[in-house]
Amino acid sequence: MNSFINQALLFIGSAVMLVPIFHLLGLGSILGYLVAGIIVGPYGLALIHESESLHHFAELGVILLLFIIGLEIQPKKLWSMRKNLIGLGGLQVVLCSVIFMLVAKQFGVSTIPAAVIGFAMSLSSTAFALQTLAEKSQLGTEHGQSSFAVLLMQDLLAIPALALIPAFSSVDAASGLTIKTAVLFIVILISLVLASRFLIRPVFRLISSTRIRELFTAVTLAVVLGVAALMLSIGLSAALGTFIAGVLLADSEYRHELEADLGPFKNLLMGLFFIGVGMGVNLEIITSKPLIVLGLSFGYIALKMALVYLTGRVFKMRSTNSKLMALTIGQGGEFAFVIFGIAMTYQMADPDLLSLLTVVITISMAMSPILLLLNDKFEALVCKNKVEPQYDVINNESPEVIIAGFGRFGQIFARILKKQNIAFTAIDRDPNQIELVRKFGNKVYYGDASRLDIMEAAGVAKAKYFINAIDDVEDSLSAVKTIKEHFPHVKIFARSRNRGHSFDLWDLGVEKVKRETFDSSLNFTRDLLLDMGMDQAQVDNIIKKFSEHDRSFIKEQHKVRNDEKMFISVYQKGQAQLAEVLKRDIEEKI
Repeated sequence: MNSFINQALLFIGSAVMLVPIFHLLGLGSILGYLVAGIIVGPYGLALIHESESLHHFAELGVILLLFIIGLEIQPKKLWSMRKNLIGLGGLQVVLCSVIFMLVAKQFGVSTIPAAVIGFAMSLSSTAFALQTLAEKSQLGTEHGQSSFAVLLMQDLLAIPALALIPAFSSVDAASGLTIKTAVLFIVILISLVLASRFLIRPVFRLISSTRIRELFTAVTLAVVLGVAALMLSIGLSAALGTFIAGVLLADSEYRHELEADLGPFKNLLMGLFFIGVGMGVNLEIITSKPLIVLGLSFGYIALKMALVYLTGRVFKMRSTNSKLMALTIGQGGEFAFVIFGIAMTYQMADPDLLSLLTVVITISMAMSPILLLLNDKFEALVCKNKVEPQYDVINNESPEVIIAGFGRFGQIFARILKKQNIAFTAIDRDPNQIELVRKFGNKVYYGDASRLDIMEAAGVAKAKYFINAIDDVEDSLSAVKTIKEHFPHVKIFARSRNRGHSFDLWDLGVEKVKRETFDSSLNFTRDLLLDMGMDQAQVDNIIKKFSEHDRSFIKEQHKVRNDEKMFISVYQKGQAQLAEVLKRDIEEKI
């Protein structure tokens, strides 16, 4: 017991010390786990020599990861992504697998092991890539969506591969895929489909009604481990079974609760998995052949990034987005470690070669965040040294109104002012937006509203109103500062993104501030209450009271915005006041 506690303390202690450091450096938590494993493992400080028990726990992390991936894969979502999923993702896996297989054959590896190695090295790190995209808020971009599609296709192909690879081994042939195994798999699959509809969901519904959270978690773990045990009993991968179970429950009303309950277990066990991977990194290979290891690592990530970039260009992605996708998913993946482990278990390739490739994959994962950081620095430097953009020459038309920002918010002002024959000048700094709105006959200039010379050219000195409809918060505040400093006579009507933006605008002296979604949300809520059968006068009164309360409430919050305790206190007090006002109003009606 003492030994177990000491090992647990070393695992957790090393992770607690290193993971935050790597996270703060922008290198990701997974790299922290890997380095922690390297340090405490037999090839580092040798604080822990035996890691078999750790691997048993870590395998649960992989199983839970695949179950949650399955929960995310709804049939409708897959269908909507079919082009990128099958086309882009399929091409990337096939192209990289073939190229890396051919490279492996050049080193004397026979065809089947070379194919296994090629496929393993075609995979990327889902954990690394999705974490990076989420942290940079890039999941909704073109390269983010494309990267996600490729990663999803890799995961979809990796799961059956985990079950099929042992079938190609000459060792323990009985564990390969036989007719009996295939029949049992089909029987289990049909049973899972029926159970997910007629047994598991009713059970979840019953457990949920008890409101015992830990019982729901326990039942979820029992389902996952039960399906894993079924698959292992017929000689197939536990991960394959849990993935299928996840897909079958993807349309369940309990999907989000399942993810929330298993998330902490999955993250902790995946951390152990990567610590175990780090412990398996043979530092002797690096110290004995440093040039070979570094050469293979740089060559691997360079070749893979080139192939990913080529895949993106084949699918008519822009060069910039193809490059970003290559940087995002150009590293090796965690499933490669699992596949190499299976290959080693079934003696499909030279253990020394697999150990070397494990080191190469690990180094590529370590290089990935560093390359992304270097790219960001380079892009920032290039943008800094770029020639000043050639803004449009604005004819001073002595407008009464200046509109800065010609997106969905600013265009409403423009359309109404135009119908009323009120002269205005519209400015936007996004060339793509300008090109789009000009196609519809709108007159808008390319310029930066925070620059004094451009605002002077736009005729702001003679204007009466400045409509600040700029989307970016920092650009919005910069434009307001310019107007307030040089043209204080101009009245500003400013759009704000949220309460914090409103506070900043008030601090600059802007009185007319409108949160962009506040009125539309109120109006839509009015429609909802009316559709629910409430009386028109009652609904109008509720909306009016809420609006008046919120407008006074936000002013009170603004006064204490820099005092967190007071801010929270004002919020709680405001919520109680609103509830009391609405309750009193209902009682008076009765």
